Amino acid sequence: MVENPKRTRGRPRSFNDQTENTIVRSLDRGMVILSSLAESDGISLSALAERSAQSSATVYRALTTLQAHEIVEFEEHTQLWFIGAGAFRIGSVFLNRTNILQRSRPVMQKLMRSTGETANLGIERDDRVMFISQVETSQTIRAFFPPGTSNPMHASGIGKSLLANFPASRTSAIIGEQGLERFTDNTITDPDQLMSELTTIKRKGFAVDDEERTVGMRCIAAAIFDAYGEPVAGLSISGPTFRMPRNSTEEIGMHVRNAAQEVTKALGGKEPDL
Repeated sequence: MVENPKRTRGRPRSFNDQTENTIVRSLDRGMVILSSLAESDGISLSALAERSAQSSATVYRALTTLQAHEIVEFEEHTQLWFIGAGAFRIGSVFLNRTNILQRSRPVMQKLMRSTGETANLGIERDDRVMFISQVETSQTIRAFFPPGTSNPMHASGIGKSLLANFPASRTSAIIGEQGLERFTDNTITDPDQLMSELTTIKRKGFAVDDEERTVGMRCIAAAIFDAYGEPVAGLSISGPTFRMPRNSTEEIGMHVRNAAQEVTKALGGKEPDL
């Protein structure tokens, strides 16, 4: 007699059925549309249909359904669709699962004031860096990463600080899966060169994105650790290269590393042994 697999609480009896019958197709299409919408700062119906590879009629029905729940918004005068306040409220629930936002906010504000540049907090999601909080400088020219924005790890200060502290097997897997896309002349696209830099980053305690994602912008980051000495987030400051010259990266790097250590301590974490 073959026993039925144990059902996890909170899931239906059909949870162990991994066939396509368990997929709600209309919901699946809606999530594809929502993900495509999230990648733009306002987009037309026709462009969103093309991006999500669905008909305009299908996309419109999904959008109006999401609009009824304030997940998306429509701007009449531009005829563009945007992510709505309802999506923010749902996303905030995810962010509130951890107290890292609360613990890091005062440190980020202090870091922004001491350096005069924008402070960022990011985590790893789906082998990419997702920014979850930012304290902006008042400078006219500044870096801007809205919460939810994601970037490749190899071309990000926070990404490299995390890669440097992940187990080598995980780092290699991320590099192999995601690749090393070139964004500027400074982007590291050679795996051996990147691994060599990650070794240096781990030793120094901070990473530098030296115009590797965007020409004219520099970012300096350090990892935040949990109670097991595992990297759970990264803290950075970013700004234009004319305000963050190369000869200042060591000094700024120590500021950022100290700030990350402060957050680590506030979380009850510890830095791993080198």
